[in-house]
Amino acid sequence: MGTRAEQKPKPHYHGHRDRLRQRFLKAPESLADYEVLEMILFNAVPQKDTKPLAKELIDKFGGLSEVLNAEEARLRETSGIKDRAVTELRLAREAGLRLAQANIKKKDIIGSWSALLDYCAAAMAHNPVEQFRILFLDRKNHLIADEVQQKGTVDHTPVYPREVVKRALDLNASALILVHNHPSGDPTPSNADIEMTKRIVDTAKPLGIEVHDHLVVGKGRHASFRSLGLI
Repeated sequence: MGTRAEQKPKPHYHGHRDRLRQRFLKAPESLADYEVLEMILFNAVPQKDTKPLAKELIDKFGGLSEVLNAEEARLRETSGIKDRAVTELRLAREAGLRLAQANIKKKDIIGSWSALLDYCAAAMAHNPVEQFRILFLDRKNHLIADEVQQKGTVDHTPVYPREVVKRALDLNASALILVHNHPSGDPTPSNADIEMTKRIVDTAKPLGIEVHDHLVVGKGRHASFRSLGLI
């Protein structure tokens, strides 16, 4: 009788994955962005070395944040990105956003401005199209709701002041912080941004709703209407 066939050796990347996990547990900050992305993809691509895929995604989109915020259709253009990979990437992004949002919940947002800027950057800085969102606040400047009102194109988002104010009244909000992103990366307010903000302020003020600020989020930078004297 023949002896039992020897088990096939594990693929080389199994040892690499174990070593990467150990490095992560000891010093997560020591991992490069592509290595973090590798680990995110471990479960999605169990039978393949994910290092080349992670590096390809980083090169294609420009960074980890850009990969996590990339549109699904563009992600799927990369060989190896299937349903499970898209799910893992979306899950990682959502976990990061909820962590950032937790730092501003149940707090005076005006007194937690740095955390607010971090959250807005995480949520919007790398979006490929313009997105307009509103933070609705109560009388203590605590967050009631954070809602995306509109999504537009690469350089324009239609916003309707009456709809903004109506939603504030529905939520019994006392104040608003307006936020939108500039996919170009330059947060300088446009003339259209300034005019739209003025219309929202003018519509909200008679109803006792204050617009604290309008933040424009770019890549690594932001602009504050209040700091610029535009509110």
